[in-house]
Amino acid sequence: MERHAFRPVSRHTRRIAVACGAAGLIVALSVPALTSNVANAANAANAAARSQPATKTTSTATLASSTPMHVGCDNWGSKVMIQCPDVYNPDTAFGHYVGHDEPGVWAYSKMPGSGNRAQWVLTLPKDPPPNPAPGANVYAFETHIAFWFGMALCASQSYPEQLSTCTADSDSNIVDPKVSDQHAGSAYLELQFYPPGWAPFPSGVSCDAKHWCAAMNVWSYYYNPVTGQELNTACQSQVGGIELDNYAFVQRNGVPTGPPDPLHSTAATFTPNNETLLMNQGDHVVVRISDSQDGLTVKLVDVNRAQTGTMTASAANGFAQMVFAPSPSTECASTPYTYHPMYSTAGPQTRATWTAYPYNIAYSDETGHFQYCSQVDESTGTCTGEEGAPGAQQPADADDYLCFGADQSTLDPISGCVAPNYGFDGPPYQDDWPNGQPNRGTPVIFSSPLTGPGYDVNYQQEALAAPLPFNEYGGGNQKCDIYTETGCTLLPVTDDGTPAAFYPFFSTTRLGGCSWMEGTDIRGLTVNDFGGHSQYGTYNSGVYYTGPNGTPFTYASDFLHVFPDNPCRS
Repeated sequence: MERHAFRPVSRHTRRIAVACGAAGLIVALSVPALTSNVANAANAANAAARSQPATKTTSTATLASSTPMHVGCDNWGSKVMIQCPDVYNPDTAFGHYVGHDEPGVWAYSKMPGSGNRAQWVLTLPKDPPPNPAPGANVYAFETHIAFWFGMALCASQSYPEQLSTCTADSDSNIVDPKVSDQHAGSAYLELQFYPPGWAPFPSGVSCDAKHWCAAMNVWSYYYNPVTGQELNTACQSQVGGIELDNYAFVQRNGVPTGPPDPLHSTAATFTPNNETLLMNQGDHVVVRISDSQDGLTVKLVDVNRAQTGTMTASAANGFAQMVFAPSPSTECASTPYTYHPMYSTAGPQTRATWTAYPYNIAYSDETGHFQYCSQVDESTGTCTGEEGAPGAQQPADADDYLCFGADQSTLDPISGCVAPNYGFDGPPYQDDWPNGQPNRGTPVIFSSPLTGPGYDVNYQQEALAAPLPFNEYGGGNQKCDIYTETGCTLLPVTDDGTPAAFYPFFSTTRLGGCSWMEGTDIRGLTVNDFGGHSQYGTYNSGVYYTGPNGTPFTYASDFLHVFPDNPCRS
């Protein structure tokens, strides 16, 4: 069997890759033929949308909103962020290691419908009040730039390109790559929630300074693992690569702000408008993901504001697939497509087989993406000062890029960087998470999912997952090997050669009967933390991927602790 699907990259190599526009799965939006005037108009329009809903559209803003914009997971291009799922073979896909940190709670059930119908109850984090003293408070965006709820979907043109059809909501799609490469094409939904309070990028991060918002991201991977073919390079240069996104904010009227289609998306696609569902900090939100005749539908009910937002991944709403046309073709076309869930049940084999992590029904957090920086060159987005919080600073290093100045953070008057923190020494890897103290705010709190026709049936099992092996092997500072399952640790090694000070973990609380919290223990709230950071267990062995000529190979991308039951029934 082939063993090495991608190669580790040394820190020196990664520094060169960064200079060329690489590393990390926070992505840029490529803007073809975008003049500086239109770019400035787009930024101004987006800034206005963040501060308050627009009441009037100028002709310049209209021009800006129609400017083509496309997600590119391997290209920094400009200071715009959206988080992509990790692909299983980043070296093949992008020519370098790409990965990021996303611990999560996964759910399993053999009940029909559990793979296509799930509901969570979410309590959004609440930040502490603004403090003029830099770094005095810790805000949500400093510990996680987004979190999401996910589900595997059918996508006939997306990896692995071996079957031309996909039967929606069916376990007939379960095919272990160890046994066969004849797997239906798949996409993956990330329903991403964005924290308030910062504005270093035009869109895709924060809707405004006070509210949370959410967006449907439907990710596809235009690569054939058996033949090694990928979407032709001419088209890649136009749309931003081979891992592509259908993007749409969750809207009160269910209508996207712009074309979700990765070929036809514009600045408007990534700019909230008057109908974008804005949620207050601390609000209780019912999160529902389900199939419908019209396509996969997400529904958010903000109980506190008595408002509802929806989005359906339908051709009618402008969702589409790229036509998979490998080189020497130069065709670059998309076709309208309605996405539906791939599976009936939810288990270890119900997954999109191109994602590095084998999840289906999942909560996951986009953490490990913030580091303080004392001085930023805003023209290049690099840290030219020192990294680290005030009083604990040291020279900036290779992972201090995608930086913004203190004037661009609306809550914490401090500059920082949001590239993947491979030094494992930023706030997410300190005990800076909500702990009950007034300068920390509140944690994200969410129930275990429910399924069934009335959303009243618990999933049978849950699992706690941490993608540390993948990150430590590809971008870390230790001898960690995901193929031999040796050397990876539950506390990653920092770029100083010592174990990280902290790693976030999940715990249960009695709020809402039983709910999950993420971060650290909170006195009076935490019931069970399952051993803290040791809760993630051991290597997730036996997960196979499809290699060249259909030859299967295996590696352990994550640590996984599967409970024999559901330890936090809703």
